[in-house]
Amino acid sequence: MKETGNISIHTENIFPIIKKFLYSDHEIFLRELVSNAVDASQKIKRLSSIGEFNGELGELKVKVSFDKDKKTITISDNGIGMTAEEIKKYINQIAFSGATEFVEKYKDQGDDKGIIGHFGLGFYSAFMVAKEVEIISKSYQEGSEAASWKCDGSTEYTIGSAKKKTRGTDIILHIAEDSEEFLEEFKLKSILEKYGKFLPIEIEFGDKVINNPNPIWTKSPSDLTDEDYLKFYEELYPFQEKPLFWIHLNVDYPFNLTGILYFPKVKNEMQLQREKISLYSRQVFITDEVKDIVPEFLMLLHGVIDSPDIPLNVSRSFLQADSNVKKINSYITKKVADKLAELFKSDRPAFEEKFANIGLFIKYGMISDEKFLEKAKDFCLVQDTNNKYFTLDEYSEEVQAAQTDKDGNKVYLYTTDVEQQDAFIQSAQNKGYSVIKLDTLIDSHFINTMESKLEKTQWKRVDADAVDKLIDTGITLEAILSDAQKESVKKVFEETLNDKQKVVAVEAMSPDELPAIVTQNEFMRRMSDMSKTGGGGMGMFGAMPNTYNITINANHPLISKLADLKDESEQKALAKQISDLALLSQNLLTGADLTAFIKRTVGGF
Repeated sequence: MKETGNISIHTENIFPIIKKFLYSDHEIFLRELVSNAVDASQKIKRLSSIGEFNGELGELKVKVSFDKDKKTITISDNGIGMTAEEIKKYINQIAFSGATEFVEKYKDQGDDKGIIGHFGLGFYSAFMVAKEVEIISKSYQEGSEAASWKCDGSTEYTIGSAKKKTRGTDIILHIAEDSEEFLEEFKLKSILEKYGKFLPIEIEFGDKVINNPNPIWTKSPSDLTDEDYLKFYEELYPFQEKPLFWIHLNVDYPFNLTGILYFPKVKNEMQLQREKISLYSRQVFITDEVKDIVPEFLMLLHGVIDSPDIPLNVSRSFLQADSNVKKINSYITKKVADKLAELFKSDRPAFEEKFANIGLFIKYGMISDEKFLEKAKDFCLVQDTNNKYFTLDEYSEEVQAAQTDKDGNKVYLYTTDVEQQDAFIQSAQNKGYSVIKLDTLIDSHFINTMESKLEKTQWKRVDADAVDKLIDTGITLEAILSDAQKESVKKVFEETLNDKQKVVAVEAMSPDELPAIVTQNEFMRRMSDMSKTGGGGMGMFGAMPNTYNITINANHPLISKLADLKDESEQKALAKQISDLALLSQNLLTGADLTAFIKRTVGGF
């Protein structure tokens, strides 16, 4: 029996589009053909389970081999197989999906999640790398004859009988000259490991099974141990540090979704390591671009998400906009929030130990997701300079008595650098104030979010002003200096500094405070910080020069001494020494000024 015909194409000129443009990456051909072979294996398994196939299943396996001399790649399975009529029906009619028809026929007879095929186009990806494709197949049906099909990439094909004794299908690709790179063992193995690492049927290549058909995300959490989760993490990310904890996703309504998300250790710096979560559809790797499926703030997580309900484009290469995507995104957000709340309630000390690593996730989530913020307010922690942790509610109680201003606002003082801002921290603590540590890159954004969400609160960096002015209680100190002396002192410092970016003010402060301090306006500094971390619309602040306030302590003995000096040069020399000390404390004394200061100090000024 031999027959020649034309492939039925339902859309004019679609064949060259499929061959050349449908798949952006040519290596996809192997994913599609191996997925089809797995599909065929799953089908025979299904038919056997419902009694429609009573023969021996044998060991279901997909084999991939290549012959460099003959320039062929072969994908073989012992699945359901096809008759000549089925080949004409499923192969020659492009976009008629055999998997779709199979699922429809048997939808009332059990689970259909194992059937991968959907679009009916994957087979033709073979022509991206092959100048000729050959199919040899024998159906599971009793008495059926083996059939062969050949096509050289045109719309013509040849179909006839074949010699094949066993059930299943062989796809033989005769590789084109411009695609001979795929005849390398390393290349084929890397593609198979990328796309087929967790396919549900064993994939054999070079006499070795290269996949794990039963990854732990397909199992019930109750059947798994911590060791299982850690072993799987090592399988996904060899040589990486152990994760802090993980979340097992498992939902079947209103969509199907399974997976495991791991919380890695993240240092204080923003380690935006993308492509750490892999998206699968029925254990077939799709992409690691999961920004629509996973909330932005969880892109730092590692792991796997698998869903047959994720809408893919026709080449199964990327996501399409769909309401299910938003539902899945919301579900993952809720699941993560619930897990963090559970960890906090069940073992707070352990949660506090992990917070240095997970605080970044939590703060990022609170900034970017309103629903997450509502849940996270109960377990987001702040740490004071004595290393004690508080929830936001606990901290509100902690500072209420000492840090409420005359208008009833609670003022939260914070430091971004404990060592650099030590003098200011000590001044605040001496007045009975608490200071919290906010030293990550996103904390400027976090502070802004919290100010807008927590009623009657203000957040000020501890060096934003003189300690007596950080919290305006309505009580003002009297200055020892007269108004005339204050003006004189101000003029001396302005002439000494000679810098328009440093604004001098002489104010009454405690005599125990430093003779001069350097501060920066909270609003301007915060906007500048946000611009550096990509704050929307904040670029103008990052470009503006930094302006600093030099506050001279009118009640300090050294300033009184300066005011009493009659010699102008002596006044300026002392003013220079005092201002240099203040600038040095803020790391603002640099270059030649710093060198001169050191020389004067060493010289015993």
